[in-house]
Amino acid sequence: MQKYFIIDFDSTFTRVEALDALCEISLKNSPRKSEVLQEIKSITDLGMDGSITFRESLEKRIELLQAHRDHLPDLVAYLKQNVTPSFHRNKEFLEEHSPFIYIISNGFKDFIVPIVIEYGIRPEHVFANEFEFDENGRIVGFDANNPLSSNNGKVEQIRSLNLSGEVCVIGDGYTDYEIRSAGLAHKFYAFTENVERLKVIEKADHVAPSLDEILFVNNMSKVLSYPKNRIKVLLLENVHADAARLFKDEGYSVETYSAALEEDELCEKIKDVSILGIRSKTLVTAKVIEKANRLVSIGAFCIGTNQIDLNACQERGITVFNAPFSNTRSVVELAIGEIIMLMRNLPDTMAGMHAGKWNKSASNSFEIRGKKLGIIGYGNIGAQLSVVAESIGMKVYYYDHVEKLALGNAVKCTSLAELLRSVDVVSLHVDGRKDNLNLIGEKEFDLMKDGVIFLNLSRGHIVDIEALRKAIEAGKVRGAAVDVFPYEPVSNQEEFMSPLRNLPNTLLTPHIGGSTLEAQINIAHFVPNKIMEYINTGSTTNSVNFPNLQLPILQNAHRLMHIHYNVSGIMAKINQVLAEHNINIVGQYLKTNEKIGYVITDIDKTYNKKVIEDLKKIENTIRFRILY
Repeated sequence: MQKYFIIDFDSTFTRVEALDALCEISLKNSPRKSEVLQEIKSITDLGMDGSITFRESLEKRIELLQAHRDHLPDLVAYLKQNVTPSFHRNKEFLEEHSPFIYIISNGFKDFIVPIVIEYGIRPEHVFANEFEFDENGRIVGFDANNPLSSNNGKVEQIRSLNLSGEVCVIGDGYTDYEIRSAGLAHKFYAFTENVERLKVIEKADHVAPSLDEILFVNNMSKVLSYPKNRIKVLLLENVHADAARLFKDEGYSVETYSAALEEDELCEKIKDVSILGIRSKTLVTAKVIEKANRLVSIGAFCIGTNQIDLNACQERGITVFNAPFSNTRSVVELAIGEIIMLMRNLPDTMAGMHAGKWNKSASNSFEIRGKKLGIIGYGNIGAQLSVVAESIGMKVYYYDHVEKLALGNAVKCTSLAELLRSVDVVSLHVDGRKDNLNLIGEKEFDLMKDGVIFLNLSRGHIVDIEALRKAIEAGKVRGAAVDVFPYEPVSNQEEFMSPLRNLPNTLLTPHIGGSTLEAQINIAHFVPNKIMEYINTGSTTNSVNFPNLQLPILQNAHRLMHIHYNVSGIMAKINQVLAEHNINIVGQYLKTNEKIGYVITDIDKTYNKKVIEDLKKIENTIRFRILY
């Protein structure tokens, strides 16, 4: 049966209500602009949800407009810039199906036709009101004989078309639903990409957050391989709100949760999630990954990824992205501040003041200028700490198991022991790999100078906490700052327990090294953009567990993404399948790591659907994805 699509214009084909926009233009220099605009918007909403009659709504708005014929070109130009994104990207569909697409609107042809004809829609398929002008060109009314100026006007208009086939109505207003209730449409899609009206949604056969969703459920050609509103994002641990906003702006369905989730909770929650966002407390174990039937990508909104089973993710074809640079400065600033505080014995001094003790003394209080700072781990944070510390007069030594270029006048130590024996301050900035468990224990504290200042802003399991406690109590460590712990509370409501509580000259912070507003905003932009780039183009730049590929934007082709175990012959098998189906390759890219391979193949738009089945059947395939 032939499908016909009846599409509303205001807040459906375009993101705005055209008469509201015309009011903005016509009253641009009026002192009553804001007042009149608010009144028009209120009348619009009352008419759209059925609270007042449409003709009453139209008459009141026209009276308030004070518009002129000369305002219409500016309105058309504005509306062209505000075509709804999902209609704009599915322009090809609208052009191909133009014989079966109608615009039926209570708006006005004067501004509707110039917009929709650019999308292939026939002028004779546009049914709308028409303005009436006085001799000076002022808009004074509308054609009262047009059925679309009256209540149930859309119903009468569709009835007169006598369409033979399945009629689908797409709109955001109550008048669109009336077509369905009159028995003239088979389906009413409440269109919510631009506005959600509860009274309309309640009446819908299907809520459609985009045109992509409508084309998907009708199994029709579309520009997206999968509607983004069906991609569910779960953000845990109070990830900054900008991340949720970015995902929502992209069209994804987003759920946020303030705390971490335990393994069993996450196993249940993750079943229909496509994108997971976490910070450092949530453990994404192999058991969790096994339950994640739809998971495509994980975003670690922090530096470390040891809380994620990267091997399990690889075996399921799940990309993992982190934020290796976004909070570097914040951690460095905290380290510098804590070094100064500990060198001046400020934690104890400040606690004394709160207890009423005035202890004005220079005893055990030193400048950091000229002191030797030992940095263990010379990655992004360690290297930047090196630069900042040297700029304020410290002498920097560093140790890293990987060869790293010294910055400034920093001195590279050949062993951990050499560094520990040499410096006045030790600051840890290593990653969370299992090999680093208890990297610093009783033996390492014994190697340090008496009265050393000790900082751990990296990972909790790297330091033997009992050994650190003993070193502080014995005076071996004169001051300590710890931001990370072997066990950390999963939420702010859980009590923090540690042997380090209430020790002298000791700063304990709740894993907030990167928790500045600037850092969280940077992370909230960096990670989602990397994930969305992967979803939209297949690019894996900065992925921590996938071969890194930077891919061009897909144009006039299908992109086939084949993730497989890194064994020989996969590329040959892929190309053999394509050759058997006479598929022309537009572009092809391959990158591997020690475990998996990632092949991207761009092919001509026309192809036999069976080729997809055959590519999925290739031995050692982990995951297969298509982009339109």
